[in-house]
Amino acid sequence: MTGGEVAGILVAVFWAILVSFLAVVLVRLAQTLRATTKLVADVTEQAVPLLADASATVRAAQTQLDRVDAIASDVQEVTSNASALSSTVASTFGGPLVKVAAFGYGVRKALGRPRDEQPSEQVRRTVVVGRTVPSARRRKQKG
Repeated sequence: MTGGEVAGILVAVFWAILVSFLAVVLVRLAQTLRATTKLVADVTEQAVPLLADASATVRAAQTQLDRVDAIASDVQEVTSNASALSSTVASTFGGPLVKVAAFGYGVRKALGRPRDEQPSEQVRRTVVVGRTVPSARRRKQKG
């Protein structure tokens, strides 16, 4: 065998190994692509119903929010009506009730004490630094 023949055989073996390696890589790549295609198909099958359910849920939530908004506006209207009614009642009955109460208090005071009896003077005391000073001493201190 000559050197040219050995070199040719080595090149042929090298190309055979290279082609075999590329064939294995291509077979693995084809398997990976098939698995990826199947996975995408499965995800698509499951995602479409999930998206439909999510859309229905969002619609139901929007309906509930619309109801809550209507209830909140009704509550606000009732609150403003109650406030207006309270103001009306207070302005209508407040003044006369105070007058009746004051009149009743005056009548009780007048009937509770005889006319000839004078109201007793109360002795006023002032608190000064934790002790009580009689009013007579206080007048002396002021004057």
